[in-house]
Amino acid sequence: MFVEPYLTYLLEGRKTVESRFTLTPRPPYRRVLAGDLLLLKQSAGPIVGACRAGAVWDYQLVPDSWNEIRQDFAAALCAQDGFWDERSKAAYATLIRIESLQILPSLLVAKRDRRGWVVILDRSATPRLL
Repeated sequence: MFVEPYLTYLLEGRKTVESRFTLTPRPPYRRVLAGDLLLLKQSAGPIVGACRAGAVWDYQLVPDSWNEIRQDFAAALCAQDGFWDERSKAAYATLIRIESLQILPSLLVAKRDRRGWVVILDRSATPRLL
């Protein structure tokens, strides 16, 4: 789920990396892989787009990782005033490069819980052939 202005920035192509900061290791932490299909849903609204996950970075946050994230990703995240302060208590972070973005006609879904990230098919738990 995306809130404004970040959803608009993403759909306009200005925001090229999505981030999720959490207190506990919950999705998307270590659950998103490069190539995964991501549906973009407006908070309290419809699905409005889809994209592929490019590179994915998962962090267990320590002071050095905060510095790295700020230095390497602030522009791609479109981080605004208060962005870092609002996330300062997080212990985990996932950053996802957005690729092959497609704007879709609005599609309503019956999602009523407060989860900001829902895994439909978990490829990270699927056994892989070597």
